[in-house]
Amino acid sequence: MNDDVMIEPARSLPVFAEVDVVVVGGGIAGVSAAVAAARNGVSVCLLEKECSLGGLATLGNVIIYLPLCDGRGNQVIGGIGEELLKLSIQNNTQPIPGMRVDHRIPEGWEPGGDSEERLKHRYRVGFNPVDFMMEIERWILQNKVDLWYDTRFCDVVREGRTIRAVIVENKSGRGAIRCKSVIDASGDADVCARAGEPTESLSTNVRCAWYYYLEDGEVRLHSFSSRFNQDGTLAEDSGATHAGDVGRDVTDHVTGSRRLVHKLIHDRAEASETGAVHPILIPTIPSFRMTRRLRGEIELEMDHEREWFDDCVGMTGDWRKPGLVFYIPLRTLAGVANDNLLAAGRCMSATGSAWDMARVIPTCAVTGEGAGTAAAEMVLSGNTSIGDIHLEALQERLRAQKVHIDRSFADERESNIIG
Repeated sequence: MNDDVMIEPARSLPVFAEVDVVVVGGGIAGVSAAVAAARNGVSVCLLEKECSLGGLATLGNVIIYLPLCDGRGNQVIGGIGEELLKLSIQNNTQPIPGMRVDHRIPEGWEPGGDSEERLKHRYRVGFNPVDFMMEIERWILQNKVDLWYDTRFCDVVREGRTIRAVIVENKSGRGAIRCKSVIDASGDADVCARAGEPTESLSTNVRCAWYYYLEDGEVRLHSFSSRFNQDGTLAEDSGATHAGDVGRDVTDHVTGSRRLVHKLIHDRAEASETGAVHPILIPTIPSFRMTRRLRGEIELEMDHEREWFDDCVGMTGDWRKPGLVFYIPLRTLAGVANDNLLAAGRCMSATGSAWDMARVIPTCAVTGEGAGTAAAEMVLSGNTSIGDIHLEALQERLRAQKVHIDRSFADERESNIIG
């Protein structure tokens, strides 16, 4: 007998529910996928292991809704990506303490806004994380999504190349949810890994946190991060690094980051004349950047800038550098080992610096809406494989949802190459 192994007895699992689409993960990608699928007329179950929605945007206090534009005055993200931006600030009547970005939509991006102003200010806002968290929950329920909190994804039940059910655990115990399609918006490609998809993992996540504190009666925001490289490689003097798909590393990352917050608060109090410095809101989930992701048929790269894909399901700019535009092909979201599996958010198939570009709030919303709409299209058309859906029908649905799919940026790139 191997002392390092224990055998778990086989058991029959109750079927908790049966739906068309299961979305795993309630971050920005997951909520976008769930609402997109539900609005297209299919039944949707959204699984979230925490008891709040929004992921790092809310529970991680990453409170800047990065740009929906290319930095050259052109909006490239619409649809749910823009809807969520407006939702994030709909109750923001006053500036948010410590916010480096305005809590209002820049004037140039309001209806009828001046094009010159759009060149000066990117289409982004700052938001209150707690308010946004509550608004997302209301939004999810209003859109008839079956929300399951405190429910952890555990495994899949496969038949050949098809996922027939996901296995979950919550206070009711261990059970199964039957489905026709699954969307992995876990942030860590947990479903992809369990379902046998090829994945890539990074162990170079550094300690970091965004947190609020009270100093002399004033609420302030501070963010810190150890050094990191945007392509996922190890930076010099980065300190301890962690893998988001290794159990021990997750705890070490959280506790290490909190020790740094404690030290920063202590140092601040020591420097203060009154010493009245107190933490009031810290991240309640790990602040990982990139952990594990799908390796799809296409891996989005920086060299794909303005390259057109016939299976485009949305567009994004680069939050780090103005002027860049990327088309997101369905093949970066579709599984290669499972016909009915999609990935969204930072689980999508993107590599190197493009992965860092795609992991942020607006692009997560784009990929979530693309995945949710594709899953609905597959179910409604009677197909059992994402690869069999009619791409023009899918793009027609997306455009009707105000998703930007504009080939002119690619045409301009091709003209410049030929010229």
